[in-house]
Amino acid sequence: MDTGTLNLTFLGCGSMNEAILGGILAGGMPVSQVSATVRRPERAEELRGRYDGLTVLAGNEDPEANRTAAAGADVVVLGVKPVGVAALLSEIAPVLHPGTVVISVAAAVSLEMLEAGLPEGQPVIRSMPNTPSRLGRGVISISSGTNATEATMSLAAELFSATGRVVQVPEEQVDAVSAVSGSGPAYAFYLAEAMARAGEELGLDPELSAVLARDTVAGAGYMLAEPGADAAVLRRAVTSPNGTTEAAIRSFDEQGLPDIVARGARAAAERAAEITAELTAAQK
Repeated sequence: MDTGTLNLTFLGCGSMNEAILGGILAGGMPVSQVSATVRRPERAEELRGRYDGLTVLAGNEDPEANRTAAAGADVVVLGVKPVGVAALLSEIAPVLHPGTVVISVAAAVSLEMLEAGLPEGQPVIRSMPNTPSRLGRGVISISSGTNATEATMSLAAELFSATGRVVQVPEEQVDAVSAVSGSGPAYAFYLAEAMARAGEELGLDPELSAVLARDTVAGAGYMLAEPGADAAVLRRAVTSPNGTTEAAIRSFDEQGLPDIVARGARAAAERAAEITAELTAAQK
């Protein structure tokens, strides 16, 4: 399947699916090849205004919106909340072409659950994106379902390459990926918030402190994105012996910041596993 001619549809277009949609369109895919569905007409109008020429169907206006969009698609990206995936699969299963590739970005929804809700033999891929995909600087993992061939996975990788780095992982590693990169942007934003508050406590104007923290975190991210960049090497390069930065890093280490981050990531992965178990039990 050629990405230059395929029809791509996003069923559900919240922040994550819109981030992917925006990245793909920014990467050069013609808007005429892309469509989306949402619930509310107001959201449909918002997306049409943001992406000129985009076909967006609103379920509250057209109960057949998801089926109509899925019926003509070569690739369907599921972007509804995890609790809504089973119902959506049941809705679109009768209209999918046998070769239509179904990609889920829903956290904690397993390949087994996806395949159980679709016709036998339907190619399915589970993905874990993050929100910087909208800027072409995201990370998105893809995991192969039973019927997803090497060519299917290559198609998904090519399609998502416009959103940033694409990595292929076995499904058993998806929760770990989610804990590091899926939730990771929130960790960076949280760090920027904490830095801004620290600046205020040191006497900086709140607005200035927020700008300093925001742009510093963003600038450091750009440095990390350079080819061959290594976080430890970059950190050591700005940590002069007996200097101010070393004092701060020493304080972080003494208070166990690396362990705090590790425990947070573990909590995220464990919660993902819990949600998967809850959804699996509900489907039975």
